[in-house]
Amino acid sequence: MIHPSAVIESSAQLGQNVSIGPFSYIGHNVVLGDDCVVEPNVVIKGPATIGKGNHFFQFCSIGEACQDKKYQGEATQLIIGDNNVFREGCSVHRGTIQDQGKTIIGSHNLFMNTTHIAHDCVIGSHTIFASGAQAAGHVHVGDWAILGGMTGVHQFVHIGAHSFCGGGSIVLKDVPPYVMVHGAPCVPAGINVEGLKRRGFSSDALLEIRRAYKEVYRKGHTVAEALAALEQKAAQYPELKAFTDFIAGASRGIVR
Repeated sequence: MIHPSAVIESSAQLGQNVSIGPFSYIGHNVVLGDDCVVEPNVVIKGPATIGKGNHFFQFCSIGEACQDKKYQGEATQLIIGDNNVFREGCSVHRGTIQDQGKTIIGSHNLFMNTTHIAHDCVIGSHTIFASGAQAAGHVHVGDWAILGGMTGVHQFVHIGAHSFCGGGSIVLKDVPPYVMVHGAPCVPAGINVEGLKRRGFSSDALLEIRRAYKEVYRKGHTVAEALAALEQKAAQYPELKAFTDFIAGASRGIVR
């Protein structure tokens, strides 16, 4: 159903069974997949490619030009996967040519009210951004990560898969996979054990991840010393290798 008051530009492409509510706007070069629901007073601008089953609640602003002062109107993109929920007042901006020209969001994510995804962010799948969480430009967030309410993430920060940022966290450095952080600026607070158990991590993998956390955070090692101590175990456990590879590649340094 498309409400008569909605405005759909001629170059927009709508899939099957799409619902567009009153006073919503679907702009030029927007591709909106099957079974998407756009509630009243939503603005979606392009170029944007949006998958199936996404739900945009009222007052969302999706695919708008970014707030980077270097942006000069280039035709950058927004790419969104399937089955995401964008609650009231969410904003998501397109990319810039200073990066890959794309903001990318995976599938099965929940963005609660007033969350913001800035230009050139890369968000994985199954993440949760609680109310008011904000990701600045060029931020990467891994699968299954959770950002508590009012979390603020500095530009270029990477947040690893299965990590957890407590409410009100100010994240200035990279957060390794599996790690919980909190505070302003945030500090480490252990491993997200309950989350990992829910996602089927084996008891052996959990034990090695806990031991690795102690090497990095509890024994007074430098990062290089901790990675050297974990090298042999990381070769045996893919879950642990994801942890060490992330730390080794952290260009901003990690939260410690």
